[in-house]
Amino acid sequence: MAGSMKAVKLRIKSVQSTMQITKAMQLVAASKLRKAKEKADLSKPYLETTLATLTDIANGNTDFRSPYTQSGKNDKWLYVVIAGDRGLAGGYNSNLFKFMESETKDRGEYTVLPIGKKSVEYFKHRKVSLFTEEYAEVAKITISDCFQIAKLICDAYRNGEFGHIYLCYTDFVSMLSQVPTASSLLPLSDLKSEEKTDDGKAKDLILYEPDSETVFNAIVPEYLAGIMYSSISISYASELAARRTAMEAATDNAEEMIDTLSLYYNRARQASITQEITEIVAGAES
Repeated sequence: MAGSMKAVKLRIKSVQSTMQITKAMQLVAASKLRKAKEKADLSKPYLETTLATLTDIANGNTDFRSPYTQSGKNDKWLYVVIAGDRGLAGGYNSNLFKFMESETKDRGEYTVLPIGKKSVEYFKHRKVSLFTEEYAEVAKITISDCFQIAKLICDAYRNGEFGHIYLCYTDFVSMLSQVPTASSLLPLSDLKSEEKTDDGKAKDLILYEPDSETVFNAIVPEYLAGIMYSSISISYASELAARRTAMEAATDNAEEMIDTLSLYYNRARQASITQEITEIVAGAES
């Protein structure tokens, strides 16, 4: 009995130590989450402005042509996959990779530009071709890095290395919901349309210097860089939200386990004391 009680006591101390760690991680994630969400929200106006400019150019020029709005020269796929740098975030990384498996199930061979250590590890383990490993750590990626990534993507597309470029990341729906999603980066064929005004006439033309195509082609990398920066910020906020939820659940489970072990320890201690009293009484009577 004494050995069992000692083991339970050590177990309680071990769980208490673990609970302190999970509680600390929960608080840190909650603190960082507020800043990450603000960062993601602040990136949206830039995206809206650049997208509006691209759409105006594409729709406002009848003779407009750009390699970015035309179908790719081949059927090769490049996926930019944003995951986390570490675990302990519930299903954040695993859900994203399961989503990627379903997304690429009938795709055949494809190439990945991984962002995040977990992304690099996952696709390396599965022998998937990697476009570059230069941006392996999400935490270290800056706005400048996003412009470099956008330039790499645009150059590869214009050179005919890929015919489709997709972005796969985790969207922040709410504090309790983060959903993996994929969206097309190139080509931008959805921007080129025959948009009309309410009276049925074409929109007024805007003159661009040196010409609309040059301006458009210069803005596309800026736009994609904005998408990258915003998506990375959203993904990071999703990771923190998932980690906060996971650590909160772990802390609650630890508290419940401590209560159960404490109850067992107290009952065992009470039984031990009762047994000792019984033995003393029995000895006195004899």
